Amino acid sequence: MTLWQTLFTRRMMICVLTGFTSGLPLYLLLNLLPAWLRTEHVDLRVIGAMALIQFPYTWKFLWSPFLDRYAVPLLGRRRGWMLLTQVALLVVIAALGGFSPQRDLSMIVLFATLLAFLSATQDIVLDAYRRELLLEHELGLGNAVHVNAYRIAGLVPGALSLILADYLPWDSVFAITALFMIPGMAMTLLITEPPVLHTPRNLRDAVVEPFLEFIQRQGWQGAALILAFLFFYKLGDSLSTALATPFYLDMGFSKTQIGLIAKNAGLWPAVIGALLGGIWMIKLGINRALWLFGIVQVLSIFGFYWLATQGHHDTIAPAHLMQLGLVIGLEALGVGLGTAAFVAYIARTTHPAYTATQFALFTSLAAVPRTFVNATAGWLVELLGWNVFFLFCVLLAIPGMMLLAKVAPWDAPEHTPLTG
Repeated sequence: MTLWQTLFTRRMMICVLTGFTSGLPLYLLLNLLPAWLRTEHVDLRVIGAMALIQFPYTWKFLWSPFLDRYAVPLLGRRRGWMLLTQVALLVVIAALGGFSPQRDLSMIVLFATLLAFLSATQDIVLDAYRRELLLEHELGLGNAVHVNAYRIAGLVPGALSLILADYLPWDSVFAITALFMIPGMAMTLLITEPPVLHTPRNLRDAVVEPFLEFIQRQGWQGAALILAFLFFYKLGDSLSTALATPFYLDMGFSKTQIGLIAKNAGLWPAVIGALLGGIWMIKLGINRALWLFGIVQVLSIFGFYWLATQGHHDTIAPAHLMQLGLVIGLEALGVGLGTAAFVAYIARTTHPAYTATQFALFTSLAAVPRTFVNATAGWLVELLGWNVFFLFCVLLAIPGMMLLAKVAPWDAPEHTPLTG
């Protein structure tokens, strides 16, 4: 089968829709919700604290066994949970805009937390379905397509909804945004339920068996090394971008300049990087892609360091804007490539019989740096300064690269849990 025959298949189209449906709720929380609250004059400290509502993404492995053990009637174990969470997300998103940030802030916090919980739950079942859907040689490309669509979904709450807010009341904006869940719902109704390789006998088996299988398959040492790799591989990259916008402001760039350049130089290199990463993984394999794309991630951190060494610009010249675009584009390319290989590795590491629980565990662990370690970024910058801070981020990226020698050796034959 040629590359184009692999790319333009029904399975890849499904990956487009799983990525879009998965990304929409998260970017609503990251982009649309803070913009809404700020335009309604909610205190910045309150808006910053709202980031804590994202905790379900870190702890979703706790309830993932329920989705492996129990099935929603009529549609099956995967499709049933998919449709249930998608309908609930549509309703919650539409209802969220009906509250007033000045009078109903507690209700907004409650609904936003519910939105995060439903979104994380949808991610559990979408990740599991995608792992069960894709053939082994399609894992790299399929997950790259998913990541691409995930990012593109951010254009709805991050761009379209904000534009609509200049012309429509906020309740209408949220209602229209909610309608973008419909393509995912249509996909759920049209796809077929994957074959069930294993159904836990009870909830205890659903919780225990996935962990026992992973440890027995990898051994205690191998399992520990894999979990350490999942934590460290994107740690330096994630920390380096935690305060990207304040860093650009400190370098003298205006908010308008940052917004225009970041929108173009940030989104599309990430999309292209993820797609190229998926295509290259067909030839390279996941192991070698992790090595090569990891190097690009590290180089992108050096880009931030180089920009920091230029110092603050009192007057922004066109050359400075080119420098900013270059740094943002390189970082976005590194994120796109690295994420494509990383998600494909997670998919390959899960056993198809325990996809929901194991995939949720691995992605939850990978989200820990974004949720908790990044919270130290401000303190580190105050202590070290921007230059040393970015060099420190490079150091944090090294353990993940070193662990590749154990968890994904360059010349090792690649295998899946099914083939051993």
